[in-house]
Amino acid sequence: MPSTTDTPVSKGNETHEAAVASRPVLTRERVIAFAVALADGIGADALTIRKLAVELDVKPMTIYHHVANKEAIIDGMVDVVFSEIDLPPTDVDWKHAIRQRAASARLVLARHPWAAPLMESRTSPGTATLRHHDAVLGCLRAGGFSIEMTAHAYAVIDAFIYGFALQEASLPATAGDEMADLAQAMTTAMPVGEYPNLVEFTTEHVLRPGYDFGHEFDFGIDLILDGLEAAAGSIEVNPEHAAAVADLEYEPSRESRHRARRLGHAR
Repeated sequence: MPSTTDTPVSKGNETHEAAVASRPVLTRERVIAFAVALADGIGADALTIRKLAVELDVKPMTIYHHVANKEAIIDGMVDVVFSEIDLPPTDVDWKHAIRQRAASARLVLARHPWAAPLMESRTSPGTATLRHHDAVLGCLRAGGFSIEMTAHAYAVIDAFIYGFALQEASLPATAGDEMADLAQAMTTAMPVGEYPNLVEFTTEHVLRPGYDFGHEFDFGIDLILDGLEAAAGSIEVNPEHAAAVADLEYEPSRESRHRARRLGHAR
């Protein structure tokens, strides 16, 4: 009776074993990288462990040896996106640094259209995420912003970046012949005289040669940065500003007292 070591191995088994042996070693980084690529194609909502396992050519349970669950995968995916965004450079003034970071963020989010709604949603952020936030805060503080103005600036800047990314990703067209054809078709379908302002805007702006919705990003971020610079300067130049704001904050209570007095007299 032949020993088990003498048992012949079929060609099918040999092929399978060779394929397994040649397969790259599965790591957390590989799982996250494939998850990002898959989400770029189908969106983060449609991403499942089973679909990811197919892309990795492994069994679904194998993935759990490297990540705890889908939320942990999303944590890693968001961290990858943050790692691709340029940190504000430290060798230029804060406006140029933040503008460079904003432009980089827009390009990265365009590559990963699923990411914008998730960027600030993580409760277990990765190192790239934390490093990015720390660098932006440091840039604003180095630019002379107070803690309060830093909070205002960061919120407004990122609200614009993420909002623009969502809008840009959802538009059926943004520039070129595709945009011109779409705009022309939409205005042609409108009842004559029903929407004069929309028709004027489309014909006098959108259908002009060289129109690109992306140019609105440059205008918007410059407007925000100029406004923040003016606001920060106003607070620094006018020491009475804080006192004026404090007085305004007490206006409702004063009004309440006046109202109470009027009601008392009425009684």
